[in-house]
Amino acid sequence: MAINNTNTKNSKTSKSGLKPLFRFIMLVIGLLVLGITTYFYQERLPNQPFVEVSTTTDAKTKVKYNYLPSSTGEVINHTYYSLSYKEVHEQPEWVAYILTKKSLQKKPKAKREKDFVPDVLVTTYSATADDYRGSGYTRGHLVPAGDMAFDSTAMRETFLMSNMSPQLRQLNNGIWRELEENVRDWAYKADSLYVISGPILKHPIKTIGRKNKVTVPSAFYKVLLDNKGPEKKAIGFIIPHELSEKSLETYMVSVSDVEALTGLKFFEQMPNSEEMVRLKSNYEAKQWPVDKKRYDLRIKKWNYE
Repeated sequence: MAINNTNTKNSKTSKSGLKPLFRFIMLVIGLLVLGITTYFYQERLPNQPFVEVSTTTDAKTKVKYNYLPSSTGEVINHTYYSLSYKEVHEQPEWVAYILTKKSLQKKPKAKREKDFVPDVLVTTYSATADDYRGSGYTRGHLVPAGDMAFDSTAMRETFLMSNMSPQLRQLNNGIWRELEENVRDWAYKADSLYVISGPILKHPIKTIGRKNKVTVPSAFYKVLLDNKGPEKKAIGFIIPHELSEKSLETYMVSVSDVEALTGLKFFEQMPNSEEMVRLKSNYEAKQWPVDKKRYDLRIKKWNYE
């Protein structure tokens, strides 16, 4: 009996001695998980749309969306871009995001999605893919899939129907595509660009879709701001909803011109408002050099694909 009691005592002592070691191992594992999670989250943050992040430990719940355009719709924040959805037109009045050199360089690229799906975050329900079928108009991305190829979630979100606007194929495959590709060039050079795109919903062409009556815009706009480079600059584009053989320079306008046409306000909450007024009121075409080879390709091929 004495021997058995001794064995029991040694067993208990051995188990109690393991507790500090077990706690130490769990602490190390916890710190590793926290470090990996923090690194992954920080890697994602630069691509968030206009975010300002708290320095508290609970940073994920402290993300604040700033510098978005004014809105007359429902503002929705997705993982990598924001939008303002106009129920009466069944499309966004704007989409907004930051395009960075880092995101454009990231490899491997996410596989392009195939399915267009409704946006469940739109409280009034978004348009559906069926609204576009047989209409003669494509589902035109306002946030291009090519800008979001750095992440599978980002890619999927560009195929939400809340990111679509009816576009003639000649526009979608033509000058709109050329503009999107030039924007990627400019973002690469500038390191990062604020990008805002949307439809011109005044004087609509028609509506499509028996159920949702999606407005066909008369034109589209894009607003760009380089607010971090050594040479701060901004520009707008207004593209008529038609086949175009004109150069992109033809459609360059000031950001203030886009504001006047859309009734929206851009970058109103940004610091240094005096400088922002100057940037929005003027633009220099030479600061936004257009790739002439793409123009030739559009005229000879893209417009007719």
